[in-house]
Amino acid sequence: MGLSFHYQGCIAKPEYLPELIDEVRDIVTVLGWEYVIHEQQFTSGMFGLPGYNNLIYGISLTPPNCETVSISFLSNGRISDEPHLLFFGRTPIQQEKEYLYMLSVKTQFAGMAVHQILIQLFRYLDKKYFVDFTLDDEGNYWETNDEELLKATFKKYTDLLDNFSFAIENFPAQTDETIETYFERLFSWIKKKGDT
Repeated sequence: MGLSFHYQGCIAKPEYLPELIDEVRDIVTVLGWEYVIHEQQFTSGMFGLPGYNNLIYGISLTPPNCETVSISFLSNGRISDEPHLLFFGRTPIQQEKEYLYMLSVKTQFAGMAVHQILIQLFRYLDKKYFVDFTLDDEGNYWETNDEELLKATFKKYTDLLDNFSFAIENFPAQTDETIETYFERLFSWIKKKGDT
């Protein structure tokens, strides 16, 4: 639970990778964020093919109080990361195979400024390095560039989390209550609190 954005796409050309890594590294160094550089050159002959090897190419960065942001790719050029490769890279289930290429980042606890920087970074990278890139921003900043809307959305998510935490702490389950009934009571209180 918490405000996030979700993205997928491909790097347009394999020769773009070293420059993309250098640019992102320079940006995050100025910001003082942690980063990890993965493989810096795509394996010859694999780019654009449906299959992939077990290597990750690109860079991952971790802003303060934020989940890691992967600007990384499989050998076929599609955006992915190590955890997705581990969990979905060899699944025989077709529906799960697409999860390999669907990344998400929760920015709720990093704050609005970090969220904005990340969205602007992806805007820049999309124009210069990516193809078939999509980003779904729960804060609607990607779609609108509206800071006031983003601020209101962050507040809504923060209030929801605060209300949920308060409810858990102050409304213990009753001895004769099932877990379903308990959560129905909690969510009813949270909804009423949010409507006021």
